[in-house]
Amino acid sequence: MASNSPSPEGIDVPETPTAGAWGEWNPTEDSARSVRGKHRVLKQRGGLARSSTVLGVGVIAAVGAGGIATAQDRPQVAISMPSLPDLPDLLGGGHASGAAGTDTAAPAGAAAAQSTGIPGQADGQGHGQADAGEALRHRILQQAESQQEAVETQARADAERTAREAAAQEARAQKEAADKEAETARAAAEKAAAEKAEADKAAEAAATTAAKTAEGGTSGSGTGTKASGGYSLPTSSYTLTSHYGDSGSMWSSGHHTGLDFAAPTGTPVKAVGGGKVISAGWSGAYGYRIVLQLDDGTEVWYCHLSSMSVTSGTVGAGETIGRVGATGNVTGAHLHLEVRKGGSTVDPLAWLESKGLSV
Repeated sequence: MASNSPSPEGIDVPETPTAGAWGEWNPTEDSARSVRGKHRVLKQRGGLARSSTVLGVGVIAAVGAGGIATAQDRPQVAISMPSLPDLPDLLGGGHASGAAGTDTAAPAGAAAAQSTGIPGQADGQGHGQADAGEALRHRILQQAESQQEAVETQARADAERTAREAAAQEARAQKEAADKEAETARAAAEKAAAEKAEADKAAEAAATTAAKTAEGGTSGSGTGTKASGGYSLPTSSYTLTSHYGDSGSMWSSGHHTGLDFAAPTGTPVKAVGGGKVISAGWSGAYGYRIVLQLDDGTEVWYCHLSSMSVTSGTVGAGETIGRVGATGNVTGAHLHLEVRKGGSTVDPLAWLESKGLSV
């Protein structure tokens, strides 16, 4: 393709021969003759001239358009072409000329390419970097959320485990307390049963002793309360010290009106027969006294007692109604027994013997 347009330097370039529509073109000595006149001498840059670079670009373009140019049949000649901008300048990289020490401004097209978002240029790179940064930020946020969820899940699991352990510990404590209470109740029940068995055993032994005592008896010195025909001796382990009718200054009437059974303080005092207690309390010289009225109307007085077990109501023969003492006008602990019929005293010893009792 021919060109008659002026060159960048204002030099006319002769028309170049063509071979058809972009056919093979072999430069000759005449066609490649140097242009007369002012022209730029190419400077070597690293062993390569600028024109060589431009020539390489032209060859590449020629190859892309119409094939490889050959010059087998023509002699090789030197080719001199006008100086054109460097390839980096054409592509928008004005830094190449700056590297050679020439202050060459970047083409306007390069600046426009940087601001129009052409792929590979500044705007496209900015968008790509922004997208990559946003993606990285999104990923970091997702990781942070995942870690936070993991922490919260672990915290909930720990709280649930702690609650379960606390509930189990409380249940164990309650069970231990219940077991302790049950053990205490069981021990109390065993103790009560043992006490009851001991009491039953003591009661049985006392009943046996009473039965044996009832079978025996003494005259003047007794160890038991012999029962005969529904009657019983008034006490046990005694000694007769004063009889009915004894005289002396110790008695206000001048003579003794009863029968004295000397025995240790606290010795049980028995009802001689079945009857009803009609009087119990303090009685001057008699001390503490119980009056037992038998079924036939006979009154039996128990005097100088240390305590009274029965103060009213009905009693049976041999039942304990009080304890031997030394209250009232006495010289020692003893039971003063009086028997009265129709308001008058009778001999207690004779009366007891008449009931079949051996005193």
